[in-house]
Amino acid sequence: MAIGTQNLPATASPRVHVLVVDDEKSICELLEITFRKEGYRVETAPDVETARRKIESQVFDIIISDIRLRSAPSDATGVELLRFAKEIAPNCTFILITGVPRVETAIDALNYGADRYVIKGDKLTEELRQVVRQATEHIALRREAGYLRRELRRLTGLDNLIGRSPRMRALFDLVQTIAPQDSRVLITGESGTGKELVARAIHENSPRSRAPFITINCGAFPETLLESELFGYVRGAFTGAHENRIGLFQAAHGGTLFLDEIADMSQAMQVKLFRVLQEGRVRPVGSTQEVEVDVRVIAATNKDLEREIAEGRFREDLYYRIGVIPIHLPPLRERREDIPLLARYFLDRFRQKMNKPVEGITPEAQALLEAYDWPGNVRELENTLERAVALEASPMIRPESLPEKIRFRGAPRAEATAPSEPDFEVEIPDEGLDFKAWIEDRERLLILAALEKSGGVQRQAARLLKMSYDSFRHYLKKHRIE
Repeated sequence: MAIGTQNLPATASPRVHVLVVDDEKSICELLEITFRKEGYRVETAPDVETARRKIESQVFDIIISDIRLRSAPSDATGVELLRFAKEIAPNCTFILITGVPRVETAIDALNYGADRYVIKGDKLTEELRQVVRQATEHIALRREAGYLRRELRRLTGLDNLIGRSPRMRALFDLVQTIAPQDSRVLITGESGTGKELVARAIHENSPRSRAPFITINCGAFPETLLESELFGYVRGAFTGAHENRIGLFQAAHGGTLFLDEIADMSQAMQVKLFRVLQEGRVRPVGSTQEVEVDVRVIAATNKDLEREIAEGRFREDLYYRIGVIPIHLPPLRERREDIPLLARYFLDRFRQKMNKPVEGITPEAQALLEAYDWPGNVRELENTLERAVALEASPMIRPESLPEKIRFRGAPRAEATAPSEPDFEVEIPDEGLDFKAWIEDRERLLILAALEKSGGVQRQAARLLKMSYDSFRHYLKKHRIE
């Protein structure tokens, strides 16, 4: 079930928030009625002081203001309100209107950042409707561009769900069944099983697919920062809050918000999230105003929530709010028939990425892959294939290119004849090799191996490699590992 669903006209997004500032009550009423019919959220203010208070406490996408405001308690003008608004919310669209057009005033308005300048007249409403619609289209494109940039940064791993085992085929059927609905979904499973991929598949097969799919790892933020990320904030809400900013609930309006690792959320944040899910409204940090949101929430965790509830770490009422439709992802060791398909997928991807003529996997290497238990699940298999493609010098991936823990699974290891002897062979071709590139390949493999062993926890991975966290971050950026 969506939260805060509204039957609004298709001409405007219900999250586009408009403020009309004019000392003529009739103008305010006329524009409020006009734009409400268009589907916008509209508020009005008779003077600059009232408008300032509203701008400080709420996020407005479009502000329409008269230049001369005779009823203002101060001498402030629409141009001064423009400067104030652009300081707090630089991305807002500001439209100035006037009944006394002057070239100097128009120039000042544009110099201070006005987006449009409209002259009051018989066609004021018609002209403003056109300008606001154009601004709305621009806002939608800007948000879509921001969403795409976020997705490009976040899209790692499989592009689609892959599997042919009975459990995966049942999962595909379930996704197709529940995707058209708005019911909340709780995805459980071990780390690396592909919970985000399932959430994305539900979104992409739903009527919300054209709206944003936004993800957040609830365990990656401290409580105060998580609240501002989810709900947004207004200027002055805390140190460093220099402008109004919408939260992820508003950014995902009309789409899907994926709350990963929800069990890592503090008890206080669980209470706040429960209230949002119950009422369909969010209140930005530092604001007294609430905003309705229409978002499908999908949550995920690798923990046993029933145990977390029993031990007092997770709220039972929130559990029933988020877990309307539960989905459990099996670990890779319980669907071994999917390993060859996944391995081939990763092989094709990495050989193209590295431009290496590695065409397949030997039967011996394939048998080792299928026999291994994969505690890191699909993510570990992905890292293993990337490492194998990088190391392999022949057209087929051989056992020698696989990690020791996979090669020697269940077999006693022979003692090394010399402490300094490497556990891999180095073959130098007749034509020589690029020493620097060879070293950098090994650096990348060590970083990936440390991340794999630490379960993706970067500070722990840095400790495993006996380096500082800053140095580890340097190598992550150097090798473009996210």
